[in-house]
Amino acid sequence: MVAKVNDTTQVALPIRNLISIVAAAALATWAYFGIVERLNKIETNQHLMENDLNMNTEFRIKWPRGEMGNLPADSEQFMLIEHLTGELEKLTKEIESGQAPFDQQQKLTLAFYEKRIANLEAQMEKIKDSQMEMFHKNKGVKGAGH
Repeated sequence: MVAKVNDTTQVALPIRNLISIVAAAALATWAYFGIVERLNKIETNQHLMENDLNMNTEFRIKWPRGEMGNLPADSEQFMLIEHLTGELEKLTKEIESGQAPFDQQQKLTLAFYEKRIANLEAQMEKIKDSQMEMFHKNKGVKGAGH
């Protein structure tokens, strides 16, 4: 006995079985697209974290070298130190050449500039030390997670 199947063939199927098949197909489709969406989110997060990691690595390497610029406070202090160093050199040359009378006011001015330069240099060392300490702390935090 051979059954012939064509477009007019009738199939007797209980309605609850038909509903179960449709529900199962709908559930499978929903689950599939849920999984695809989750994978897309994970992949996007991975790309974002990878970009952040690359930027952080670049910052971590270039900032201590000074390749990414300086803080505004550092720039201001550098300018002040350069200015005061120039003033000190001018005063020293004037004193050594005997071009200007070396009176009490000049002695006080010279002592003031020497103190000021020493203070600025000490502040710069503190800033450098704190930056390196922060760098090593951040490096230690990152190293602990890997």
